[in-house]
Amino acid sequence: MPEPTAPRRPGDSALGQLGFGAPAPEPADASPHSFPDGGTWRTEVPSVEGPEALAVVLKESSRLDVPIHRISQGSGVWMLTDAEITEMVEACAERDIELCLFTGPRGTWDIGAATRTQSGGAGLRARGHDSVAGCVEDAVRATELGVKCLLVADEGVLWLLHQLREQGVLPADTTFKVSALVGPVNPASFAVWEQLGGDSINIPSDLTFQHLTEIRRVSRAPMDLYVEAPDDLGGYVRMYDAAELIRRGAPLYLKFGLSKAPGIYPYGAHMRDTVLATARERVRRGRLVLDLLARHGADGGMSPLGSRLPGQLKRFAIPT
Repeated sequence: MPEPTAPRRPGDSALGQLGFGAPAPEPADASPHSFPDGGTWRTEVPSVEGPEALAVVLKESSRLDVPIHRISQGSGVWMLTDAEITEMVEACAERDIELCLFTGPRGTWDIGAATRTQSGGAGLRARGHDSVAGCVEDAVRATELGVKCLLVADEGVLWLLHQLREQGVLPADTTFKVSALVGPVNPASFAVWEQLGGDSINIPSDLTFQHLTEIRRVSRAPMDLYVEAPDDLGGYVRMYDAAELIRRGAPLYLKFGLSKAPGIYPYGAHMRDTVLATARERVRRGRLVLDLLARHGADGGMSPLGSRLPGQLKRFAIPT
């Protein structure tokens, strides 16, 4: 069997004629890890804020042939009715897509003033017992309605939800996704989020290739990364980096975000037109990323559609 052809580097042939070809990738920098299904990358469409936005995403993904492994929402479980959650669960189940909803109250929306200061205070974390309890209440309610993935922005909440999963209060196949708004920026903190119960961990979109390699030396937990980041996360557009992000960061979720778009959390009908338009455009951005990977021969290794579990990960021992 012939050896697989290495992905083409952007502009390499033309630049090579001028003596400016890029150096060959260092094999030692490639991640040795993959998802349990053997794939190295999956796809996610974020900021899908309700059933109507989900319907737009599913319709557009069919029209543009954009495969989706995960749909995520940012406003929170508490901003949806039981009927809305059930409708989203059923629509995603029909397409074998994982649905991920954000848990509970968080610091940027409550009465704490520190998050409004220049330093941002404690950011997205749950302030006090009642906020933690609200996150747990959201998790229990969502899983009872069939949601299998929960977004978390507080390390204490994550640790408690992981213990509840281990005790059977939450289903054993529930997965926890660490929010981009608290994403780790070094190998040690990434490993801590994994040990606390994180099943996929958002890393900031401004991390370098070397940073990804450093993380992969200590952890195989799936990374989530905005290929295009919202403005409040930097607005970075890294489409041409997608192949190398996969090579260095596998197993990796490619998140199709959108820059130059207004914030939409918490969502309500007063923002309907914006939410539907941006949902549609996120899918189109995904098509652009997939086309770029295909042009460079780097589109192999995608996990089969319907794949969602992260495989065996490291955890802190739960106190008895």
